[in-house]
Amino acid sequence: MIQVRNIVATADLGGDIDLEKAAYFLGRTMYEPEQFAGAIYRMDEPNVVFLIFASGKLVIVGAKTEEEPTLGARKLREIFEENGLIY
Repeated sequence: MIQVRNIVATADLGGDIDLEKAAYFLGRTMYEPEQFAGAIYRMDEPNVVFLIFASGKLVIVGAKTEEEPTLGARKLREIFEENGLIY
């Protein structure tokens, strides 16, 4: 029996992200630039984790279905656009 436990995906939001502002705004986000170049954000719905880089590139982990990374990335981009966090 094969079970999907973790899908890893990448995405590009197409703009630069101010990681410090994004981490403050999003909550549930770890951003320590001295230790890692990206912010780590845990989204509730869908239940995925993002590695967010200042370049707008994402690594999405923890998805259980193929739809979750796409849904999560779209939702994150909307949040960034609505709040002026993507340039």
